[in-house]
Amino acid sequence: MSTSQTIQQLQAKLITPENFQPFGQVIFPSDDGKAFDAEDAQLNLQNGTPRFYIMRLHRNGRKFHKITRHVQCTQCLGSLAGKDWLMGVCPPHNELDVPVLAEIAAFRIPGNCFIKLNVGTWHAGPYFDHEFVDFYNLELSDTNVVDHFTHDFFQSHQLKFEMV
Repeated sequence: MSTSQTIQQLQAKLITPENFQPFGQVIFPSDDGKAFDAEDAQLNLQNGTPRFYIMRLHRNGRKFHKITRHVQCTQCLGSLAGKDWLMGVCPPHNELDVPVLAEIAAFRIPGNCFIKLNVGTWHAGPYFDHEFVDFYNLELSDTNVVDHFTHDFFQSHQLKFEMV
C-alpha cells in the first residue's frame, strides 16, 4: 500500500508590520530613550519564568510538515549577525485544536528586526540558507516542556510545505 504525499509551495513574503499582524509583531530598531508604545513588543510572560537565550540552529532546508504553538506565552525570535531567515506561521484561532490550512503563510525576515509571535500562533521554523544561524529566543523557561502543541500535516493530510 502506497501513500501519496503533496508538497505545497508557500511563497515567502518579505515581512512587514502590516502583513505579519495576524500572527504577531515585527520589531525594528528605535532610538534609545523612545517611550514605550504599540510598536514595542507586547509581551505575555506572566505564566512562568521568562527565559531569554541564544540557540544555534543548523541549516535544515525549507520544508516542513509539523507546526507548533504555545498557548501560555508570547515568543520572540531574532537572528544574530544580521542573517535573514524564513518562518512558516498560521493565526492562533485558540478555540481550535488544529491550524487552519488555508491560512498558513511564509515570511522572509531580514536580520535587522525580530518577531513577536502572539499567544497561540502556529509556527514552523526558523529556516534559512546559511550554514548556521544563532537566534535569540524569549519564551518561558518551561515552554518546550508544558506548552508545546504540534500538528503534523503529513500525518493528517499527507502534506508537506516548502517555502520558496
